[in-house]
This record gives sequence, C-alpha cells and structure tokens, in this order.
Amino acid sequence: MKNVGEAQEAPTGAPQEELATGERSTRNRVARSILDHGPSTVADLAGRLGLTQAAVRRHLDALAADDVVEAREQRVYGARTRGRPAKVFALTDCGRDAFDQSYDKLAADALRWIQSQPGGDEAVVAFARARLAAQAEAYRAAVEGAPAGDRAAALAKALSADGYAATARSAPLPQQGEQLCQHHCPVAHVAEQFPQLCEAETEMFSQLLGTHVQRLATIAHGDGVCTTFIPQSNVKYSKNTPKTDTNASARTAGRNPA
Repeated sequence: MKNVGEAQEAPTGAPQEELATGERSTRNRVARSILDHGPSTVADLAGRLGLTQAAVRRHLDALAADDVVEAREQRVYGARTRGRPAKVFALTDCGRDAFDQSYDKLAADALRWIQSQPGGDEAVVAFARARLAAQAEAYRAAVEGAPAGDRAAALAKALSADGYAATARSAPLPQQGEQLCQHHCPVAHVAEQFPQLCEAETEMFSQLLGTHVQRLATIAHGDGVCTTFIPQSNVKYSKNTPKTDTNASARTAGRNPA
C-alpha cells in the first residue's frame, strides 16, 4: 500500500497511542482497518486499533481531507431500529487507489480491446470465466475440505489469502443463510466498466458452494463491501452445476449503498 498520510508528531502531553507505531503510521493503520473490515464506526476503529475515539476522529478528519475516506450512513441489514443510523467511514476511490490497483488502466484497455474483437461481450464473459478458473481450483480444495456448515467461512479464508479481505457471517433475520463479504476488490475499478467480472465471480461462488447465491452489493457499483447472500440449503456440493442468475445479480448490485 502507498502511504496515505503520516501521523503528525503529537503535541506535548498527548497519549502515546496517537504516535505512529512500527513501519505503518497510525493513519495508515486506520485506512487499512477500514479496507480489511469494511465501512466502520469510530467506536469500531477505536476498539480494533486500541486508540481513543478522539484520536480516531482526528485521523479520520485528516484522511477525509486527503479524500481517502468519506462518512456515510450505516447500511442496515433487516428491520431498522429507532433512532438515526450510526455514521460509518468508508474508503473512497482515491483511498482504494492507495492499495493494489496499479494496473487498472492496462487491464481495462485490454478488456476494451477484447470487446472490440469478434465475439464482443461474449468474449469478455469468456475471459472473465477463464480468469477465475485457476483460482477456483484452489478455492474448491478449501471448500471441499470443510464441513458443510463451514464452507462459506472456508471460501472467505481462501479469498482473503488472495487479497479480498473476506469474511462470512450469518445473514440478518428474516433471511435464512449466510453473507459472504469482500471488503476489498483488487479489480473494482475495472469491474465498474466490465460488470462481467462480477457476474463470473458470482457464478464461481455458486459452483463452489453448490447452491444458488445472490449478489446484494459490489464495491464496483459504489457499495462499501461486495456482499453475496448464500441461502440456507440442503443441496449437496455440486462441482459442475451453477445455480445463480448472474443477470439478476447484476441488476441487484449497486442498489444498497453501505
């Protein structure tokens, strides 16, 4: 990751927790924590990083001034409770650029060229599927080696090893199932122009988990997290049978800002 801001020298008497630690400044740690965990409240960040909320707010103010983070209303899963939703801080496009996205323009240009050749959009879809085929084999080994109830978590762990900062959690009621959340997408900027990349990934998840899945939100469409709903199912693992409507996934993406 590029440096997104050095922690300034603390004034006399300031707590030591506000000083930069190790090789990464506190401000970079705040940005990285948002990348790894998705849109976060001040309290979330303070708890994860061992800082006071006042210190976190100062770093967030500096990151916001540099267009690295932005404040937004917290996305509510399930029924809303009374009161105003908590404010969360999410990475901006500029903030994501500070991470591993150096070759976005090259990738987009290559896909644009493929799209201009005979086959057009179908050729882009074929490329997106082929790109994921090698990754899918590694993910398949992780999923097949896990108990049925832990497959989403196993997939999340495998995705995290490839830089997607993924987690799996129970879906909020009244939904019955799990949510696979990817807090970082190395190809988000390219996927903005070529949603076929997201659709192919959704297909892959369905094939790996052996059940229909639904993409609820994507970073490429402006959401804070790529979220995929995995319904509770007794369907056994199937290696070759996709059970997802990628067109429905594409229509749904982007409607649920974080």
